Amino acid sequence: MVTPAHHPPTLEASSRRRATVIVLTGIDGAGKSTAGRLLARRLTSTGHPAVLARNPCGRSTLAAWSRRLGLTVPARMLDAVETGIRCANVLVSQLRAATFPGIVIMDRHLYCQLALKRVNGLGHGRLLPWLLRILPRPDVEVAADTALARIMERATDTEDLEILRTFDRAYRELEDFDSFVRIDAGTSSGQIVEDLWRKLAAAELVPAGPEGMR
Repeated sequence: MVTPAHHPPTLEASSRRRATVIVLTGIDGAGKSTAGRLLARRLTSTGHPAVLARNPCGRSTLAAWSRRLGLTVPARMLDAVETGIRCANVLVSQLRAATFPGIVIMDRHLYCQLALKRVNGLGHGRLLPWLLRILPRPDVEVAADTALARIMERATDTEDLEILRTFDRAYRELEDFDSFVRIDAGTSSGQIVEDLWRKLAAAELVPAGPEGMR
């Protein structure tokens, strides 16, 4: 387990300021959205206000429209559009977190766009590093360690195995990756949430023990 570089606020403290922010990152198909939805449900069922904020970049939609129209969009143009969409979604989620009295679980963040840039052989540019410097740092960043075989068996993602492996390496090469908390994405969705809950309990963000794990 890799703990955050700083001590995150407790639920009581976060309710007096901004929300506690948990970011879920990892390659497509690693189970981020499902884990985020189940975690939000677990939190609300145990009396902790929680909301799931999705921060997509529109990549799947843009790729589908490109195929349908028979267009080949230059990589840099596609990246510019995706980066703009991702940044807009993250900024909206951050505004939401500024006033929400609980936990905001972010499905993807700007780190995901940085990893995509690496996959496509593009530089970081100026916008993403600048935003990461000025935006409040998430209280916990969770990286889903990949289960590539399971993802391929699901056959729900369009990328081939080598692209997924490249994407995984891109995440691990991010400057902040060593500060991410990691969970095993090779288990069931329920087990992923149990593991994630234990990580959050260790960071004093949720209660440990039977009352927090029901």
